Amino acid sequence: MDTADTLKLLADPTRLRLLGLLEKEELSVAELQDILGMGQSRISSHLGLLRQGELVIDRKDGKKSFYVLNRSMPRERRKLLQVVCESFAQQDQAKTDLQNLGRVLDERRKLSEAFFNAVAGNIDKYKCPGRSWEAIGHFLLKIAPPITIADLGAGEGFLSQLLARRAEKVYCIDNSRRMVEVGAALAEKNGFTNLFYKLGDIEKVPLPDEEVDLALFSQALHHANHPLTALKEAFRIVKPGGRIIVLDLLEHQFEKAREMYADRWLGFSQNQIYSWLKDAGFEQVEVSVVAQETTEPFFETLLASGIR
Repeated sequence: MDTADTLKLLADPTRLRLLGLLEKEELSVAELQDILGMGQSRISSHLGLLRQGELVIDRKDGKKSFYVLNRSMPRERRKLLQVVCESFAQQDQAKTDLQNLGRVLDERRKLSEAFFNAVAGNIDKYKCPGRSWEAIGHFLLKIAPPITIADLGAGEGFLSQLLARRAEKVYCIDNSRRMVEVGAALAEKNGFTNLFYKLGDIEKVPLPDEEVDLALFSQALHHANHPLTALKEAFRIVKPGGRIIVLDLLEHQFEKAREMYADRWLGFSQNQIYSWLKDAGFEQVEVSVVAQETTEPFFETLLASGIR
């Protein structure tokens, strides 16, 4: 696509509004409808043109499609887009769109937080996709205590309560205040003095650089808005020579998981996890399927590891 064609695409105010939003966040068509107050057909039509012009890319996740700005476009086109978007961002409409974007992202967070707040203290009564003793057994084989561990997206700290029996120190990080309260109470009840619960986001972990020997995600990464950001945070807090372990779902089509378990992603492919771990900076990356459930929807569990 030449400069003239790119300028034609950028000449439409609706497409400018879409680009301004997709530069900030990956969004579904439904979320864009909510933000812009437009019909699905109109938004989909403009997204189709932007995709054809290679200004945005899309990702299928179950029945949903998510769109984001194409970061790999040629440098000259990226510079042109940046100039136009920066100019448009000064307009009142663009500022209103960003306010609505903040509202939609806040609703995402609150939906997930509300689910985990509601089940805190009773999570053992709910089906947790991918959490099985078979998978956990493989998970624990990767661990060589005594070490310092960060359990990212820990919830009540199901694994951490086990790991704390032999680890030097375990940090449980979760963004649900109620989960943190319940987990801390359990740690105190069980007499753990090396188990610490912290309220925080896995995409902005409240721990210093190079603090832990092991960062683990146990069925937590599919709740992240930006899994790669979470993995980069794990890289930041892991000591040189330390390890990351990810236990999560293989990609699936069980759409109800979004509502039932507040899942943000319908699992991941082995290639995606491998690529993200490498992009985050980890070496000696390994990814494999370690378990499959015997009842519908037959969730499969991935185990991935890497070394900083």
